[in-house]
Parts: sequence; C-alpha cells; structure tokens
Amino acid sequence: MSQNFVVPRFVAQAVPPHTGGMRIGLLGGSFNPPHQAHRAISRFALTRLQLDRVWWLVTPGNPLKENGNLHELGERMQAARDVADDPRIEVSCLESVIRTRYTIDTINTLRRRFPGLRFVWIMGADNLAQFHRWQDWRRIAAQVPMAVIDRPPQSFRALASPAAQALARYRLPEIEAASLADRPAPAWVFLTGLKLNLSSTGLRNPDGSWKGTK
Repeated sequence: MSQNFVVPRFVAQAVPPHTGGMRIGLLGGSFNPPHQAHRAISRFALTRLQLDRVWWLVTPGNPLKENGNLHELGERMQAARDVADDPRIEVSCLESVIRTRYTIDTINTLRRRFPGLRFVWIMGADNLAQFHRWQDWRRIAAQVPMAVIDRPPQSFRALASPAAQALARYRLPEIEAASLADRPAPAWVFLTGLKLNLSSTGLRNPDGSWKGTK
C-alpha cells in the first residue's frame, strides 16, 4: 500500500541538491553498515552510465529482511556520508520522510515531484535475483530504467531469475549503458567488470553491531 501522504515541502528537504536535466542514479538499501562496495558500485555506475549524481536512499527498513538488528537511521546516514566521500554521491532519508519501505512509493514520489530529472535505479545482481519478490516490481521496471551491477557469484542466479526472464526483451547490450538514463522504461542493462564483493551482512557481528566498532 502506498503511504505518500507527507507535506510536500518535507519531500524537497529530503532530496539532495540538483538541477533540471540531471542524470541521477538511485541506490537504495539499509546501509547497515555502509561499506566500500556501496561506494565502488556508485562510482562504477557514475562512469559507465554517465550519471551526474548517485543518491543513496537509506531505508527505514527492508520489508524482505529481519530488521531487529537495524541501527538507528541517523547513525546509518552519517556512516553513509563518511563512506561515500565523493561530492557526486549524496545521502538521503527520503523513504523515512514519505513513511515507506517500498521502492515503488519512492519512485512514484520522485517522478511526480521532479519530472525534469532522469533517474536510473541501481541494484546489485543479488537484488535482481529476488526482484520478483519486491512490492509491485513490474511497475518499478515500467517506470524507471534499471542498472544491475554484477556481483559474482550471483551472475547466473540473477540472470536466470523470474524478473530477469520476464524483462529479457528490454535488456540493452552493455555497450549501450551510457544511454540508459535517456531510455524510456522498461529498459535495463547488466554491467560487468566490478569485482568487489563486500556485503553489509558480512560486516555485522552476531549481535548486530558493526565490525570494527563497539
């Protein structure tokens, strides 16, 4: 169910600075904790997709995951800013402001409020493998172009997934990745060549604390 009932001015405050016509990648996640793979994926996407910015959308909680060990939003936001360390990567709490945990609500809000921006949804291959479990995943694919970043050894599982098979005819050759932001949805590309395979799960202790911190 959509929950976009927040006062519009608060939406504007939660969105990073931008100008009309910008090509913006959207990378959603819990960032619990953020890590160098998030940064590497974003910088990789900036180059390969010829984006102006990547926005990290720090979710209040993932509907497909157990959120009992989720750190406070403010802590994850600040940690994300520290890890990003790039003026082209911005951190946003938009999903908390519009009171949703669903990507479809986020995309609906951004497209409605900022029609002059060209958005691309960025996800890892591990997320493509379970994309068919996302709320209104077909509507997501129909509203925004998507870039899937290969994360070995997830390649085969991702490309054989129900969503990848259903959207196969909309897949672009990797050589055309730079044009993705200009394509009408549905359109997606599978990007290879990034070999960093960190995960937030691997950086958490059994009690939910982040490794390297108390």
